[in-house]
Amino acid sequence: MSFMSDQGFPLPPPTFEFLIFSLRTQAEMSLRLISFGQEEGEKEPPDFNAARHAIDLMSMLAEKTKGNLTLEEQRLLENSLTELRFRFVQVNDSASKSAANES
Repeated sequence: MSFMSDQGFPLPPPTFEFLIFSLRTQAEMSLRLISFGQEEGEKEPPDFNAARHAIDLMSMLAEKTKGNLTLEEQRLLENSLTELRFRFVQVNDSASKSAANES
């Protein structure tokens, strides 16, 4: 089955992998690890609540799907969670240091 957006471009198939990539991208955007069309100096501060929410959603998925995933799906989910949790702490520490230096 092929999915098309209202604007006429193809949408990816609704897979578990796409769901994980979508949640991961949401967390990365909230942490300002990726952005679209903004200059470096124009970056907004990280939205830690939104990032934590996306990470918590992935964690809930990991718990609810335990034993029902393929090895590849399980690795994708676990690796994404590990990396996002690490990056969350990293960005949080960096933001705290920046705030302390500005005071």
